[in-house]
Amino acid sequence: MDKIIIIDFGGQYTHLIGRKVREKGVYSEIVPYDMKIEEIDSNVKGIILSGGPYHVSEDSPKIDPRILDLGIPILGICYGHQLIAYMSGGKVGPSKKKEYGITYVNIINNNDILKGLSKKEKVWMSHSDSVFSLPDDYEVLAYSENCPIAAFKHKYKPIYGVQWHPEVYHTENGDVIFENFISICNCNRDWKIENLLDKMIEEVRNEVKNGKAIIALSGGIDSSTAAMIAAKAIGNRLVAVFVDHGFMREGEVESIKNTFKELNLIVIEAKDRFLEKIKGVSDPELKRKLIGEEFIRVFEEIAEKVGAEYLIQGTIYPDRIESGLRHSDKIKSHHNVAGIPSKIKFKKIIEPLRDLYKDEVRKIALKLGLPKEIVYRQPFPGPGLAVRIIGEVTKEKLEIIRKADKIVREEIEKSKIREKLWQYFAVLTDTKTTGVKGDERAYGYVVAIRCVESREAMTARFANIPYKLLERISTRITNEIPQVVRVVYDITHKPPATIEWE
Repeated sequence: MDKIIIIDFGGQYTHLIGRKVREKGVYSEIVPYDMKIEEIDSNVKGIILSGGPYHVSEDSPKIDPRILDLGIPILGICYGHQLIAYMSGGKVGPSKKKEYGITYVNIINNNDILKGLSKKEKVWMSHSDSVFSLPDDYEVLAYSENCPIAAFKHKYKPIYGVQWHPEVYHTENGDVIFENFISICNCNRDWKIENLLDKMIEEVRNEVKNGKAIIALSGGIDSSTAAMIAAKAIGNRLVAVFVDHGFMREGEVESIKNTFKELNLIVIEAKDRFLEKIKGVSDPELKRKLIGEEFIRVFEEIAEKVGAEYLIQGTIYPDRIESGLRHSDKIKSHHNVAGIPSKIKFKKIIEPLRDLYKDEVRKIALKLGLPKEIVYRQPFPGPGLAVRIIGEVTKEKLEIIRKADKIVREEIEKSKIREKLWQYFAVLTDTKTTGVKGDERAYGYVVAIRCVESREAMTARFANIPYKLLERISTRITNEIPQVVRVVYDITHKPPATIEWE
């Protein structure tokens, strides 16, 4: 099967590139930047160099220089764009003015990789360095106000570079660049995400063999899909476990019990245990790690009772990339990734969804026949409401955030805007302010509302919620929750912020 490989320099959007290629019907594979030329097989029809957190220099990560002479089409994005220029003899250095977010680029030559683009394009930039000069055998294709060489091509080889991120949906015509590159690569378009299902089932079967495995079930789309895959792979040798850590939303525990009763679900009541584990902890990283560690310990105890040697989790790609695996900068730990202790009693942790995005998981889930209320359930962090409380988690704060979250969900779900939103929730901040309730001075918490639009959770835009809807939410929260005196709305995109506050 034809494929395009993405050489990973640790950019937060690396797997978005892979996803974009797969959307076009071509198989993509993420590989480390230190791979050798001998590892590139004959099925590789194109190479994409990802972005990354590095500054191009003599000591920064680089590809095997022989790759540039293979004759295989190459596209550099952001850091990859700069790296190609640097390794070819061009000049790269700090920009006079950094570019983060929406930028406009001027197209000089809209042939080849930029075919079909207009003279001015709206793109997404995220860089502090720029390419300032190129060797004679390269041609400048585009520039921006603060970036003199925003795109280039080699005059005689199929080598291209763009400083912006065509894989991010904020770049209006990013798909055009991928279409052009795939056409240049002359790839067969015979890849479908559904083709992964049999491979994932077989992988779980081969890992577990004749043993038993526990699935960490949360009721969300990721763990539910992983559970269905595992059930098809090993049948009744799968033990489904739901841990009620006390950080769930209102009514969620009962809903999960009802939905998965046919799996003979084991429910572990552990509210006090988890609350005690993070008592006095304010640091969000430590909260996530402690919760992750306690999850593992609970599962180890159950595994010992039922004789299970493997743990299956619904970890997906954004969990791994934000937890700083491989060469990427760590943004935040996820309880089922970086929270895993260095010593565990399981033979192995199996993650069949580890390279998929949420929308890809949904396609697999629909093929498996999961109900739509699970398939389209909005993302909810594994540590639950514990990471929607800024600072220390207490029973009182959990009660406040649970009520606030319920109000937000009720009001959003009654409105037409719900279908446009990726996530909507409340955050209990650690700030207290003065207010007036019943003609008396009040001093209470500030609750923040977060509503975002996204396609894959790697980038997101805050949603333009109607003022009347925000007013209803604010009024209900301050009227129905005595401890809250102020409600604010988060108008920050991702990046620079993450979707969750912690």
